[in-house]
Amino acid sequence: MADRTTSSITIGAGRSTIMTVIADFPAYPEWAGQVKSAQVLSSDAAGRPQTVKFVLDAGVISDEYTLAYDWADEDAVSWRIVDSGRMVSGLTGSYRLAERGEATEVTYELAVDLKVPMIGMIKRKAEKVIIDTALKGLKKRVESA
Repeated sequence: MADRTTSSITIGAGRSTIMTVIADFPAYPEWAGQVKSAQVLSSDAAGRPQTVKFVLDAGVISDEYTLAYDWADEDAVSWRIVDSGRMVSGLTGSYRLAERGEATEVTYELAVDLKVPMIGMIKRKAEKVIIDTALKGLKKRVESA
């Protein structure tokens, strides 16, 4: 998973508020366009989701898989695939949050490996669409709350 796609957005809220929205996986279909469902399978000692099963439909990348999450307080959350689906063989990513005065800069990084051959440029474009849709949806969700 050498190729990673990264993008950032500034959201008019604090890290705690943003992390609360990020951790609310069952609500993802309401704001993260490609996520059709997200079911929390287990939580850590702090009550944050630890494993989550997703159903994703991002056009060329459509699959079901389970991710494991590692939370770093309100600074970051990272994930990795623990149960791959029929298309996705590898998936790692993270949200990193940095305060910028009254706002927070959110950086989303994603790397996807597929079981089916796909031209790198098309795969990166799909990753970019996933990231941009997620960041814009996250911003709208947080700022409208």
